[in-house]
Amino acid sequence: MLTQLSINNYALINHLSIDFSSGLSIITGETGAGKSILLGALGLVLGNRADLSSLKDTSTKCIVEAKVALSSYNLEEFFKEVDLDYEAETIIRREILPSGKSRAFVNDTPVTLSVLNQLRTKLIDVHSQHQTMQLSDNSFQFTILDALAKNTAKIASYKRGFSQLSKLKKELAVLEAEQKEANKQYDYNLHLFKELEEAKVKVDEQEDLEERLEKLNNIEDIKDNLSEALSITVNDEIGIQNLLNTLENRLSKIAPFSKEYQDLSERVTSVKIEIDDIVSELEDANENVDFNPNEAEEINDRLQLLYNLQKKHTVGNNVELIQIFEALSDKVAQVESADEVINEKQKEINDVSEKLDKVADLISKARKNSIPKLTKELQALLTDLGMENARFSIKIKATKNYFSNGKDELEFLFSANKGGSFGELKKVASGGELSRIMLSVKTILSENTQLPTIIFDEIDTGVSGEVSNKIAAIMQQMSKNMQVIAITHLPQIAAKGSNHYKVYKEEVKGVTTTNLKQLSTEERIVEIAEMLSGKDISDSALTHAKELLN
Repeated sequence: MLTQLSINNYALINHLSIDFSSGLSIITGETGAGKSILLGALGLVLGNRADLSSLKDTSTKCIVEAKVALSSYNLEEFFKEVDLDYEAETIIRREILPSGKSRAFVNDTPVTLSVLNQLRTKLIDVHSQHQTMQLSDNSFQFTILDALAKNTAKIASYKRGFSQLSKLKKELAVLEAEQKEANKQYDYNLHLFKELEEAKVKVDEQEDLEERLEKLNNIEDIKDNLSEALSITVNDEIGIQNLLNTLENRLSKIAPFSKEYQDLSERVTSVKIEIDDIVSELEDANENVDFNPNEAEEINDRLQLLYNLQKKHTVGNNVELIQIFEALSDKVAQVESADEVINEKQKEINDVSEKLDKVADLISKARKNSIPKLTKELQALLTDLGMENARFSIKIKATKNYFSNGKDELEFLFSANKGGSFGELKKVASGGELSRIMLSVKTILSENTQLPTIIFDEIDTGVSGEVSNKIAAIMQQMSKNMQVIAITHLPQIAAKGSNHYKVYKEEVKGVTTTNLKQLSTEERIVEIAEMLSGKDISDSALTHAKELLN
């Protein structure tokens, strides 16, 4: 619950700090005194958008800070989900800098407005007159019914499944779109794939073929030079081989005389062995040199095929050509195996849908079972509030569609007059009736949810007399389960608060500021008397005020 609100440099407020307690707290003040400013500041610290117009003094920053006691509301898991340190007394702070930039903190940890807005839904419900239109919102109607049906855990489970189902359906749609696109290209891709598959392209093949063709194209020169090389080496008189034999013989004869001669002899022998190998290879090469026009033609054809394929696929070598072949293989395989993949994804969807159907059925049954109780409680509360003939027609219809909170459609109709026909709330209920219906709804929600704080902003507008006493009694009853703060103009309601605060304006050195103070018992008597009779307080008004307080 809200334990303290501090406001600095916001709208007409210089500095204000006020403590709140449990139970029913009342805020009163003249029209225009600044009650809406308080709600604006509270909205700011809970995540509302802000701009420089919020600053009273645009040269210094605006700070709004709220302290909230959380120990009774099981919010540890939420804090873990949003990566925040949990504190039993949590401090939420919002700053607006003179530059217009805004910062938010929870327990001194910077947070986004999204996190603040998530937190506010778990902490404070600020309800004003215009929010009675929520009653006609189908999702809010489901919220009322589900609170009474104790569907919180089931809906949380359903939402996890619904999120998974939505994800799977998106994945299926992507697969189907990809298959459709792939099918358009399949025949062409298959043709290209088959063409490359038949070509059996190898990584180093092109370089080998080009080398072989170069040899064939220069076969005469090769033959001449090989023959000449053999002649130089094996000639009986001047051949290198013969001369080396002679050299080896001469050195072998003097090798025993010195290590120097022995080394020279061994080196010559080594050279002779190498020359002998060279001669052998020259003879083989010379014998194998033979121009084969068929081979040259085959190599030319093969090279031309590779060149054509490279040009067709706009690549420069076989490595890139093989990469394209592999990519085409994947594309062809994707189409050929797409049905299997899509069927598997559809099976996943069916499995999740089946589980989701079971949870949705449990939710629907709980809703149907809670309708009589909700109708009875609403009609009883509205009878107390002067709407004796109020009737509700609430019907649940199970569908085949998946919605974010189940598979039901909800019809929530109302009739204010005896014998009158049922219709949509926004069409058949007046503003005053909507306010009383909303108060009744909030009363039921307060008994079935763990919301720490609710703030009523002049929800009692347009009512008086005995009805105002009933509203006050209902607020008192609600305050047993949660903190209730009511901004009111009605003395009957103001008198029922366990704490009473007054918003007022004052002028200091020609500057108007808004302040808030907690009233003592005597000050409450005067305030309520003034609410009864105006500025000129009569003795009877004071007596009446004391009676109301007692």
